[in-house]
Amino acid sequence: MKKCVVIYNKHSGKNKKKDFIDPFLKILNENNYETELIISKYKGHIVEIMENLPDSLDLVITIGGDGTFNEAMRGNFKRAKRLVIGHIPMGTTNDVGKMLGYVKDPIKNLNLLLKGTVRKIDICTLNGAPFIYVAGFGKFMNIPYETSSKVKKRLGYFAYVANGAKNFFKVTKLHDITYIIDGEEFKGLYSFMVITNATQIAGIKIFQDIKLNDNKFEILFCNIKKRKDIIKSLMYLRKTDITHVPGFYFHKADNLTIKVNDEKGLPWCLDGEKYEVLENEIQIKIDTNTEILVPNTKIKELFQ
Repeated sequence: MKKCVVIYNKHSGKNKKKDFIDPFLKILNENNYETELIISKYKGHIVEIMENLPDSLDLVITIGGDGTFNEAMRGNFKRAKRLVIGHIPMGTTNDVGKMLGYVKDPIKNLNLLLKGTVRKIDICTLNGAPFIYVAGFGKFMNIPYETSSKVKKRLGYFAYVANGAKNFFKVTKLHDITYIIDGEEFKGLYSFMVITNATQIAGIKIFQDIKLNDNKFEILFCNIKKRKDIIKSLMYLRKTDITHVPGFYFHKADNLTIKVNDEKGLPWCLDGEKYEVLENEIQIKIDTNTEILVPNTKIKELFQ
């Protein structure tokens, strides 16, 4: 039999089915997997679990939100031999899961996964720290990690909406940034920036044509500060792609250097979690040596 470990973050998400684990493990057994279930106990535990799993495993399946998948990938990057990971979304927004074509039912998703294909995927790194689909700083990027887990369990996605509404009325800070792409230098004051390798962020579809194995990531810098201009840009988004919205500066690259000129300890958001960057210079690169098991649902759209 093949060997599989299932890592379950039972604290992730809202209104989860409590009785899905037994049939979940039964399906794996029926598909010739000898399976061990590990339940994570604290933040960062999944990193430790992944780092110490045996090399002989054929598959690791994570169950939880985007942050759960991020922890698994961070642990995978600490290994000498990386393992193949499949992810079952059961978080609050599940941006990665929706992008990959999953539905809401974990049993249906497991069946989709087991019929899927192993693919190499681009994983971005920030000064060596991997992130699955999004990193950024500035206006609104603090919402995912500042929204409490208790509120998320009660309100789900609307917890982010409520926190975003509060954030909208706060004073927008501009950051003095120099960034370099393909040897070309740009300098300015920016209210936020986003680096992503995904079609959507926080449940909002941002980019249209994303490939997860093209050795490129998408970059957006924004210098919008006034509330009325933020509203205007949201109106633009109803009619056009974000790359055509005034005040947004779009790039596609395989490496990026960011120099923060006015402060240290800039808080970043990596896959919904807070990540404190103490260095003034930040290197974003791509690692292409990771494999994940994905459903066949959207493979033609997402992989070249």
